[in-house]
Amino acid sequence: MSFTTRQRRATPSDLPSSSSSSSSQPSKPESYTKVDKPGRSSSSNDGEESGNDRGLAWFTTLFALGMARYMSATTNIIHDCDEVFNYWEPLHYLLYKSGFQTWEYSSRFALRSYLYIIFHEVVGRPASWLFAYEKVRVFYAVRLFLGLLSVISDATLVIAVSRKYGKHLAFYALAMLCLASGCFFASTSFLPSSLSMYAMSLSSGLFLLDKPAQAVAVVAVGVILGWPFSILAFLPVTLYSLSKQFKQAFLSGAVTSIALLALSILVDYYYYQRWTSSVFNLLVYNVLGGGESHLYGTEGPLFYLRNGFNNFNFCFIFALLFLSILPIVRKKYAPDLLIVVSPLYIWLAFMSLQSHKEERFLYPVYPLVCLAASAIIESFPDLVRDKYSPYDKSTIVVIAKVLRPGALCLILCASHARTFSLINGYAAPFKVYKILDHYDDAGTGSVLCVGSEWHRFPSSFFVPDFVGEVRWINDGFQGLLPFPFNATLGGTSAAPPYFNNKNKASHEQYLEDLEACSFLVELQLDRPYQYRGNDSSTWEAVAALPYLDRELSPAKYRSFFIPYLWEQKNVFGTYKLLKRISKPK
Repeated sequence: MSFTTRQRRATPSDLPSSSSSSSSQPSKPESYTKVDKPGRSSSSNDGEESGNDRGLAWFTTLFALGMARYMSATTNIIHDCDEVFNYWEPLHYLLYKSGFQTWEYSSRFALRSYLYIIFHEVVGRPASWLFAYEKVRVFYAVRLFLGLLSVISDATLVIAVSRKYGKHLAFYALAMLCLASGCFFASTSFLPSSLSMYAMSLSSGLFLLDKPAQAVAVVAVGVILGWPFSILAFLPVTLYSLSKQFKQAFLSGAVTSIALLALSILVDYYYYQRWTSSVFNLLVYNVLGGGESHLYGTEGPLFYLRNGFNNFNFCFIFALLFLSILPIVRKKYAPDLLIVVSPLYIWLAFMSLQSHKEERFLYPVYPLVCLAASAIIESFPDLVRDKYSPYDKSTIVVIAKVLRPGALCLILCASHARTFSLINGYAAPFKVYKILDHYDDAGTGSVLCVGSEWHRFPSSFFVPDFVGEVRWINDGFQGLLPFPFNATLGGTSAAPPYFNNKNKASHEQYLEDLEACSFLVELQLDRPYQYRGNDSSTWEAVAALPYLDRELSPAKYRSFFIPYLWEQKNVFGTYKLLKRISKPK
């Protein structure tokens, strides 16, 4: 018996369309975007894009970052004496013709670029006119400018992440960029590594927005105007941008680099009064010339891991785990996000191999710590979801979704504890020097003396005009200290004989006649030492504030603020401003 099959007439929907036929042809894989998320249908995508799922708004992002950076600018302490003596002091000299000079600014060595300084003078100069008799306000005006640069660069990164990967990932990144202790402190630090950090955020954001030429131009600014060694951290974004738009990206980077290098050489000539390149000198000293950075301290290979946890807590741990989850979320994050966050691992590995380590050396990749950790938190459900069922709504997936805000809250609470501990534990120098302004009855030409606390000197912006000079007194430090800029020898073009690149103390750096001191700044700790300020017949304390004793305080209590226990378990010294008692004539 034979059977016949009745054929149905083809309907228009059965006919191959141009789109379906073209889909059968090989094509390049497209990058993941937020419309590829599980649970999104094509019919809902259009509505969401035009409706509620536009990602984070510029206003919300700028406002959140603006508030965070304002708080940082007004409350941040100075974490590194290099920030004071290599950047704040030269700026003070350009504005007021007084300030300290380090050996790196001697025209004999010329390791520091004045182009970076005058970039901030653009704000500092008008502020000095506006606040003619209040130098402290000029200091904070420059800090607000640094905060503004951070806001613009970080906002660009957040908006780019929001448009490409959705508002959840962008929101997590925004929250951490605002409140993570590392970003809070680095965002308003007057350091080239902070400028490189701004460039990292901005170039990464432009890269994700598919603007490779602009991204490479920003990279050039971060490397040449900021920190030349950060070029290694910028390589992934630069190379991939060149692969996408070689001609435009290459021209953009080359023109920006040549222009900045030429401008840097001209500025260096103006200030050092000789043809030289501070960028080249710095590279030669540290790389080709065998720079002796070990003279300024060495740390073990785990230094940056400990430092990263202190400044980012669990956020840092999540960031380190990003590569381990990549096989599961490869479609979502490779290649673009992987390229953006890869400098974190490259830079961390490279810097850990160097013997001389400082916290600020990691600043350029701080935004990437937040971004990588955000990707981990956003991917919690993906780690437990059945890979063959993208719409899995099982209990464990629901629990993973609930854990996301919990993890974020844990990170933010720990970050606040870290920030609070540092600001309240180590802010005494700022407050003490501000009090000095109320004792102008000491007379014009007063001498402020500083001993072992020279490295916590908050800059000449905090020294009132009636103080004629700040002098160091010998408390046993055997390294080379900064000297005041010497206008007689040429100011910025001087090559004073007392400077050397071996960190050997000069016999001229200390004040011998202590009777000349009108004021004394001293930190008194619970040590078997004889403190000068204890001589009540010579000195009277006009300010005394608590200062956290790092050596005697347990690490877990001093690193993070724990209510009630922070004050009970930690040990505090006294940061004093002392005034010489006038002897009857």
